[in-house]
Amino acid sequence: MSMNNEPWLRDDQREVTRLCVQTGVMLLQHSAESALVESVSRRLGLALGMDSVEVALMANGITVTTIRNGRCHTTVRRNLDRGINMHVVTEVQRTMLLTEEKKLDMAGVAHRLDHEIKPLRYNRLLVSVMVGLSCAAFARLGLLAKGGADDDMGTLVLTFFASGVAMQVRQYLAHLHFNPLVNFAASAFVATCIAAQGVIHHWVDNPKIAMSACVLLFVPGFPLINCVSDMVKGYINTGISRGVMAVLLLLACCGGIILAMTISNVWTWL
Repeated sequence: MSMNNEPWLRDDQREVTRLCVQTGVMLLQHSAESALVESVSRRLGLALGMDSVEVALMANGITVTTIRNGRCHTTVRRNLDRGINMHVVTEVQRTMLLTEEKKLDMAGVAHRLDHEIKPLRYNRLLVSVMVGLSCAAFARLGLLAKGGADDDMGTLVLTFFASGVAMQVRQYLAHLHFNPLVNFAASAFVATCIAAQGVIHHWVDNPKIAMSACVLLFVPGFPLINCVSDMVKGYINTGISRGVMAVLLLLACCGGIILAMTISNVWTWL
C-alpha cells in the first residue's frame, strides 16, 4: 500500500521528528556539547522506528530530518539559551536510553519531554553562599602562595561577601532576563566596588587578593570547555560561536571591573 494512503504513518513520522528536534533543542538550551546533541537526537529517532535521522546544528538553531520508507520529514527549531543545567541534560539522555530499551513508546517520550523534565534549580541564597565560600577558598590559596598568611581573615571575609553579593545580583538580573553581557558587567562592577572598600578603608592587609578572587565566579569555564570540545570533534560553527560568546562574557566582566576601579580610583591588582 502506498504511503500516501497511510496518513497515520505520516503522522507518526511527524511526531517522531518533533520529538527528535525537541530533544535536541532541550540539550542545546542547557549547554550540552554538540556531539551529545546530535547523538541523542539521532538515537531517539532510530529507537522510535525511523530508518535514518539526520541532524544539523547551527549557532542558534537545529534542523532534524527523519527518513522512513523513503519519505523525508524536516523541521527546524530556534535555540534560546536557558542557562547551564546538567539535570535537564541527564534526564533527556535517560529518556533516550529508556526508549532504546523499549521501556518508553512515542507517547511516553512525549509526556516525559513535555511535562516531566523540568530544570532543577538550587535555592538562590544557598548558591550565593557556596560561591562566596569557593571564592574565599581561592583567596586563601592566594594568601598561602604569597607567604602563608593564615591569620588574614579580613581578606577571606571581604572576598566571601563581595562574591556572594555579586552572585545574588547575577541571579536577580538573570531572573529578569537581562542580556548575559549586561548581567556579567553589572555583577562584576558590584563585586569590585565592594572589594575596593577594603582598600579605601584599609580593612584588609591583602586587598589585591580580595579584589582578584571575588570575580573568579565570572570565568565562563563551561562555554570555553564546550568550545574546545566542539571544535575538536568537528563542530566548528557551534564551537566558534560558543568561544566568541565566552570571550564576550570575559570582556563584559572586564568592563565592569574597570568601571568600578575608575569610579573608586582603586587600581590595586592591575
